[in-house]
Amino acid sequence: MKLYKQDVFGNALFLKRFLIRVLGAISHRRFRGFNQLHIEGSEIIRDLPDANVLFVSNHQTYFADVVAMFHVFNASLSGRVDTIKDIGYLWRPKTNLYFVAAKETMKSGLLPKIMAYIGSVSIERTWRSKGEDVKRQVKMSDVNNISKALQDGWLITFPQGTTKAFKPIRRGTAHIIKTNKPIVIPIVIDGFRRSFDKKGLLIKKRGVLQSMVIKKPLEIDYENESTADIVEKIEMAIEQHSSFLKVMPKEEVEKYFEQEDELNRQRKYKDG
Repeated sequence: MKLYKQDVFGNALFLKRFLIRVLGAISHRRFRGFNQLHIEGSEIIRDLPDANVLFVSNHQTYFADVVAMFHVFNASLSGRVDTIKDIGYLWRPKTNLYFVAAKETMKSGLLPKIMAYIGSVSIERTWRSKGEDVKRQVKMSDVNNISKALQDGWLITFPQGTTKAFKPIRRGTAHIIKTNKPIVIPIVIDGFRRSFDKKGLLIKKRGVLQSMVIKKPLEIDYENESTADIVEKIEMAIEQHSSFLKVMPKEEVEKYFEQEDELNRQRKYKDG
């Protein structure tokens, strides 16, 4: 018999709370100090059930996106609507809050390992590994762990599986939704790519207005809607559908992000 409570993956809750407080205190000024995070719709968070909630979002950095969500979700649960003012909300953080991440990313250093302990559901990507395109079978253990996280609490996922904009939504997300029938909350973020390096660890620019818009739950017919229907709903909800490219030609978007990637590589070389 264990002397301390654990989450469904065997991680000690007292240690998770401690790590969330420390990481939250260190990161808070990145969203309310060096840069400002504009939040909309966080009142939705307080009305959600304690489990089987899936957050789907576009993705701009490896870690800053999910850290910001930990701040916003916990702030909302403690009564702070659309603000992360006063980090006292981290004293009793939600410990059954998880996020999906690539296994290789979560093993790439001390901070990723700490974040993995806090709440990562680490999976092996079937389409990408170590910067190369691959084709692998889905591991049933990964699928089961995702379901386990949803049964226990809330799960954040970035269904494009990449930080590049307007990439296709992975159909696996739709299968997860049809299987587990969670409440699906879309989130749209912006400004993180301008604020941080690709990993979301280094501050690239100060004075950037970041934004996080939390939308109402998607209306989904779990039994009758196809995976393609659900994928399109997610694309529209997180504003990654091809129709949004009418504002800017796709070629310009791709050129912009290629330049961002090159700047990140140069910065990494100089820092090293």
